[in-house]
Amino acid sequence: MRRVYKYMLAALVAVAVSGCIENDIPYPVIKLDILSFEAEGLKSPAVINPTEQRVSLELLETTDPRRVSVTGVSVSEGAQSDVSFPGLFDLRAPLYVTLSMYQEYEWVVTATQHIERYFHVEGQIGDSEIDVVNHIATAYVPMDTDMNNIKVTAIKLGPEEVTSYTPDPFSFTSYENTVHNVTVSYYGDIEEMWTLRVIPTEVEVEFTAVDAWAKRIWVYAMGRSDADLGFKYRPTGTEEWLPVNEITIDGGNFSACIEGLEPLTSYDVVAFSGENFTNVETVTTEDTFTLLNAGFEDWSVYDGCYYPYAEGATPFWGTGNDGAKIASTTLTEPIEDVRPGSTGRYAASLQSKKAAVMGIGKFAAGNLFVGAFGGLNGMDGLVHFGRPCTARPVALRGWVKYNCGAIDEIGRVPSSRPDIKKGEHDEGQIFIAVGDWTAAEYGGTDECPVEINTKDESTFFNRFGPNVIGSGELLFDSSTDGWVEFTVPLEYFSTSRIPTHIIVVFTSSRYGDYFTGSTGSSMRVDDIELVY
Repeated sequence: MRRVYKYMLAALVAVAVSGCIENDIPYPVIKLDILSFEAEGLKSPAVINPTEQRVSLELLETTDPRRVSVTGVSVSEGAQSDVSFPGLFDLRAPLYVTLSMYQEYEWVVTATQHIERYFHVEGQIGDSEIDVVNHIATAYVPMDTDMNNIKVTAIKLGPEEVTSYTPDPFSFTSYENTVHNVTVSYYGDIEEMWTLRVIPTEVEVEFTAVDAWAKRIWVYAMGRSDADLGFKYRPTGTEEWLPVNEITIDGGNFSACIEGLEPLTSYDVVAFSGENFTNVETVTTEDTFTLLNAGFEDWSVYDGCYYPYAEGATPFWGTGNDGAKIASTTLTEPIEDVRPGSTGRYAASLQSKKAAVMGIGKFAAGNLFVGAFGGLNGMDGLVHFGRPCTARPVALRGWVKYNCGAIDEIGRVPSSRPDIKKGEHDEGQIFIAVGDWTAAEYGGTDECPVEINTKDESTFFNRFGPNVIGSGELLFDSSTDGWVEFTVPLEYFSTSRIPTHIIVVFTSSRYGDYFTGSTGSSMRVDDIELVY
């Protein structure tokens, strides 16, 4: 009996103790992502940003944003969505989607839609004003225009192909002290009452912008759409006006790029519409900017690490060598293999490699960039892009030799390439951008303002970001036939904004930021220059 009592007491104690033990074994942390998103009526494929947990859609004009047909969505394995797909969704406001398994992750789906609108009449001055909020379209005509004989030449106030007008705006001819109202209908049940106005103006021709670069001047003006439109220019202090031959005309707006000019030189420009001329505008072209050590002849060695500048010189180019040296590895170094016709001794050699530290191996791309290595964040790198530059080059030119390997290392899967796999061709990349980035916004330094943290995809460079003024890119998905000359044109998003910094990047593996690429890829670069 005593033995039974002891067993019962032991069991009670065990139950009591077990009742006091909390289940504090943590659930595994599994990031849940939207992997693909398909819908009808998109202008381009959906953009998925795992870092921001956002899906961005750009809708065609013909797509009703109140009824967007989402045809397919895939998510991380095991994830549950609180929104049921496929289906019709009103995307005038953000759509929030919660994915859950052990934890919850909130994603947001947003849609943008640009509808081009215009109202053109014969002989108008410049472009029309389109007030989308108050539904008013205004065209301007010269003072001598017969206001009882106005001819509408083009109108579009709603989405293409699906918009109708009541009454027909082409039937209106008299705008003498009057306006006309027209009902604009689209998407079946949307009706907007628009007011059409035609207003006389004393302006016959005038500049809307004159932007002087180093060797070119961009000129923009407005005049009579039915007149001879153009520009003339001359070096200040001379008498002969020179013609500008290539004019872009859009109704009453016209523009041109005057090329072949000299830096730091004053020029006079005028615009004309028929027999009418603007006042003379005098502008001075800006100075050019030269990349330092662009032939990669100057190198120094410190603590076993190569640096692409002479000892004691001001650093301009940076590499990932500082991070790689902890694994006794060099990614970028001089090489006595120069481009054809070079008078120099060295070119820059970029080699993608897998380095190991304390038995932990990580892939690293050979790289060379305008900026500086910012340090290590654990096994990840901090890179500071950019150097001060206020010039606006139109292209980057130079020589490259690229050996393309097959991808044999995948550290992280790029969000832009979720289907990437081993065995595919690696990609080399040459990239250039000018912009007005600040260290306060992008985390770098005043000298090199853009910080890239290879551990945080949200910091990766976006060539279409708001502070990018112009950019260009060249990719290599196969090996070159020895040395080849390259040119990377810059696409500018504004001719008036003046940059504060320039970024140039060469890498033997495009997805090196993700520790993904080929250990067989290498790039050699020599004698590069900015083209103006």
